[in-house]
Amino acid sequence: MAPPALLKRWPAAAVWAVFAGICGVSCALTLRRPEFDRLADLTVYYGAVRWARAGLPLYDYAADNGDPFTYPPFAAIVMWPLGGLPLQLIRVLWLAGTCLAVALIAYVVIRRLGRANLHAAAAACVLAVSAPIQSDLRFGQVSVFVVALTLIDALDLLPPRWRGVLIGIAAAIKLTPLLFVVYFLIARRHRDALRSTASFLAAGALAAALLPADSRQFWTHTIASTSRIGDLASLGNQSLHALLARAGVGPEHRLIVWGALVGIICGLALWRARQLSDEGRPVHAAVLVGCATVAASPVSWTHHQVWPVLAGMLLVASGVATKRAAGVFLVAVMTLSLANVIGESISNPGLQYLFTNARGIGVVAICCIGFGAVAHGRLQLPTMVRIRRALVTVVAGVALFALLPLPPNYDPGLRTYSLAEAQREFSMTQVSCDGGPCDMTFGGRLVVNYSIGGSDEKFVVDGWVDDRVGKLAVRTAPGAPIHFIPIMTLDGQRIFCFGGTNLYYGQLLIYDTEGRLIENPPRALWK
Repeated sequence: MAPPALLKRWPAAAVWAVFAGICGVSCALTLRRPEFDRLADLTVYYGAVRWARAGLPLYDYAADNGDPFTYPPFAAIVMWPLGGLPLQLIRVLWLAGTCLAVALIAYVVIRRLGRANLHAAAAACVLAVSAPIQSDLRFGQVSVFVVALTLIDALDLLPPRWRGVLIGIAAAIKLTPLLFVVYFLIARRHRDALRSTASFLAAGALAAALLPADSRQFWTHTIASTSRIGDLASLGNQSLHALLARAGVGPEHRLIVWGALVGIICGLALWRARQLSDEGRPVHAAVLVGCATVAASPVSWTHHQVWPVLAGMLLVASGVATKRAAGVFLVAVMTLSLANVIGESISNPGLQYLFTNARGIGVVAICCIGFGAVAHGRLQLPTMVRIRRALVTVVAGVALFALLPLPPNYDPGLRTYSLAEAQREFSMTQVSCDGGPCDMTFGGRLVVNYSIGGSDEKFVVDGWVDDRVGKLAVRTAPGAPIHFIPIMTLDGQRIFCFGGTNLYYGQLLIYDTEGRLIENPPRALWK
C-alpha cells in the first residue's frame, strides 16, 4: 500500500504532468510552423543582436519580414549572448524557458495565496492554454519573462534589501512595469520605489555605456515611433488606444481622450491596489496593477495580456458565485477568440465591437472594478440576489453595446498597398470562396478575379481586373464609408491589393469605365 504522503502528492504530480504535456505539444507545433512564422519575434531578437555585435546601428535592423527591434537598448544587452549560439538551439532553449516561466508564475501566485500545489498545477495548465501564453510560445516573445520578474518582486519574494530591483530591470527591458513604481509610492513602499528607479536608471546607464549611439537613438526618436511596432489597428492590439480607434474616435481627438481615460483607469486601479495591499492581499494588488499596464499601454498585443488571465483565475478563486462566474468568463475570453467564435454571425455594429474587443473591455472593467469594491465585499446579500443583480448588469451591458451609435463595422486597419507591398502580399494563402479565387463576369467575360488571405488578425484581398473595370472600391460593411482602391499594373496585368482587420461583412464595389456600378447591390467579399 502506498504511503499517505505519496497519495497526497499524486494528484498534483498528475496535473503537473498534464501541464508538461500541454507545453510539449505546444512547443512541437510551434517548431513545425513554416520557417517565416516560427518564433518570428525571437528571430528578430537574434538578428538584431548579431547585427549590433557586428557594430551596426541596432535600430536600423529589419528582419526578412520587415520587423525591426523595438525594445530599449538594455534588452539587447540582456539578449547579447544569443548572438553567439545557433538559432535552432536558441529556439528550443527559449521555448523551454517560456514553459518554466509559466510554471513559476502559476506557482508563486497560487502558493502566495496559501493554496496547495495541486491548485498551482491547475493554474499552470490554464495559463498554458490561454491565448497570451500560446502567443508567447508562437512568436518567441519576451513578455512572459517580464511578467515573471515583475511578479517575483511585487509579491515580496525577494529579501527586503533587493525589493524593487527586478521591477527596475524588467522596466529597462520593456517599459510598462514602470507603473509599479507609482504603485510602490501610493502603497507607501518608498524604498522599493527608490530601488526600482535606481535599477532602471542603472540598466539604462549600462546600455548607454555599451551602446551609446543606439541609446541616444532610442530615447530621442525610436521610443515615440509606434509605426515600428506593427499594425496598431490589428484586433490583436487590445489596448485602450486601439479600442478608441475601433470605436471611430478620430486621430485628431484620440490622444486627448486616451490620455484622460488612462488617467482615470490607472488612478482607479492604483487606488484599489493600495486598498488590497493594506488588506493583506498583495497578489490581487500586483495583478490589478499589471492589468492597468495592459490597458494603459498604447499597444497591448495578445502576448502582453498574461495579467488578465491571472485576474480571471483570482476571481474564480474568490469563493463568491458572481465573481467566479466573471472569472470563468474572463479566462474563456482570454483563451478563445470571441470575434471568430461569435462575431461572424452578428451584424449589429455595437455587438461586433463588443465581441471583437472583449479582451480589452475586460481589462478596463477589471481596472475600474478592482476585484469588487470594499463596500461590496462587506454586503451580506443572499446568493440568488447577487446572481440576479449580476445577470441584470450583464444584460444591460450587452444591450448598451447593441444600441451604441458606432460606425458600421468601423475598421481603422483598412488600407491599400503599394505595388511593392502588393508583390509581397500576393503570396498569402487563399482562404475565401471555398478555398479558391473569387471571380465576377460581365457580359459573359471575366472582369474581376481575387482571393482573400491572411490570419485571424489581418486579412488581405488581392486580385486583378480587366480593362472594362474603371474604378474599384470597398465598404467594410453595408452602410460604412466607401474607400477607393487604386488599380496598379504588374507584368502587364491590372492588379489591386488592400487589407483590413475585419472584412467579414465587406463589400466590393466594381465600376465600369463610365463610373457605373457593374453589380448592384455590391458584391459581398466573402462568398
